Amino acid sequence: HVDAGADLVEADRSDAARFQRTVVEVTRALCRESGRETGIGVVCLSGGVFQNNWLADTLLRDLASDGFEVHINERVPVNDGGISYGQAAVAAARLGGRSGPV
Repeated sequence: HVDAGADLVEADRSDAARFQRTVVEVTRALCRESGRETGIGVVCLSGGVFQNNWLADTLLRDLASDGFEVHINERVPVNDGGISYGQAAVAAARLGGRSGPV
């Protein structure tokens, strides 16, 4: 039955929306708690989950409204490509003679 399929698709969308909203609210709660305990007011968002534009945009906006200075990758990918870039930068620095923090 075609209508039953449409109902399942709508249920999946609704479940996904609830899940994403939960990720946002839990992240905000953790940041607020950490901010209170440490006094740190800067949040850096990175990782493949932030390839989801809705999630990234919502957290950028909501954390900023909570008073945080929020950063997200702009020139380097937020996913594993960013990790690879960082590893390459460290290797290049070490090959160039730098042994301390990069």
